[in-house]
Amino acid sequence: MFFLKNIAILLYRIWYYLLTAISIIVLFVFLFTSVLRKEWYPIFFKIARVWAYMILIGMGFRPIIKKEFELKKGSSYMIVANHTSMIDIMLMLYIIKYPVVFVGKKELSKIPMFGFIYKRTCILVDRNDPKSRRNVYESAQQKIKQGYSICIFPEGGVPLDESIVLDSFKNGAFRLAIEHHIPIVPMTFHDNKKRFSYTFFSGGPGKIRATIHAPLVTTNYSLEMKKELKTKTRTIILNELNNPSL
Repeated sequence: MFFLKNIAILLYRIWYYLLTAISIIVLFVFLFTSVLRKEWYPIFFKIARVWAYMILIGMGFRPIIKKEFELKKGSSYMIVANHTSMIDIMLMLYIIKYPVVFVGKKELSKIPMFGFIYKRTCILVDRNDPKSRRNVYESAQQKIKQGYSICIFPEGGVPLDESIVLDSFKNGAFRLAIEHHIPIVPMTFHDNKKRFSYTFFSGGPGKIRATIHAPLVTTNYSLEMKKELKTKTRTIILNELNNPSL
């Protein structure tokens, strides 16, 4: 039985990579065209949402979303969530209807085909390069002025130890939110680690729950208070993980 289960999970994992590659190939012309000009980003975002739907449905995931807050068109937010899985991006794209720009790791830009699109649509950061981290602030400011929201996974990566419920947060998202006076919208992803973690022989189809929490207004915070804001945000997500409301 254990052997058969591992075979099933192996096939399920292979299917994920095939589905991801096939969906990118099918949509590549549209994705490629939409990233040729910066002002076409909203078009790219709509196509990316279609791609996310294809992955989630194709993998047998059933999103269940609890909304304590509805994001408004034309408003900019700093969206933060816990990071546990390769499907976090897909679920975020499924949830958010209006253009959001992701801050992501620079090394992902080396992936064939995907990397070209990734580096033209995301704000890339090399966490080992102080200059790169400074460039993030300038790029984020430009995107916010264009009316886009920013999405950051403040843990800075997926914890290698899967027993960690929620890793410590970096300061970047909170500094950006305070500097640009935009609300922080915490989100909690409940099931992504269970459904598709980075442990290869694990996971499977089923529901993936997410909670969109009420926004935290940042206009009353100074940069010296960013750690307080960070702690408050992390506490909201951690409490939801430990005591799910859906």
